[in-house]
Amino acid sequence: MDSHPAAIAAEAIDKGVYVAAQLRPEDMPALAEAGLRSVINNRPDGEGGAGQPESAQLEAAARAAGLEYRYVPVPPAGHTAADAKRMSDAVDALPRPMLAFCRTGRRSAALYRMAKERE
Repeated sequence: MDSHPAAIAAEAIDKGVYVAAQLRPEDMPALAEAGLRSVINNRPDGEGGAGQPESAQLEAAARAAGLEYRYVPVPPAGHTAADAKRMSDAVDALPRPMLAFCRTGRRSAALYRMAKERE
């Protein structure tokens, strides 16, 4: 993914790894068109209330767009070593370029850094 779709404010944090704020099912085709191969959802279902799409909806849209998808929900604060391990496992298993997201993108970036520190 050399550039991200204008509708998605993604930030590169490593080679082939991007983070972004909350995605919606309708974002998935644009991500695939931009060259992404996988998506990691770090936001627990229901965290943002009724307006937040659920992981099952996001996964269906991602797979329909040809993207791999992992649900690695982590609360906004107090990330644990177990959370970092689950993130590390997802990062290692998925093809790049990949995009991880949460409410703002900061949690996903922190989890990725924690996962990299485990190496």
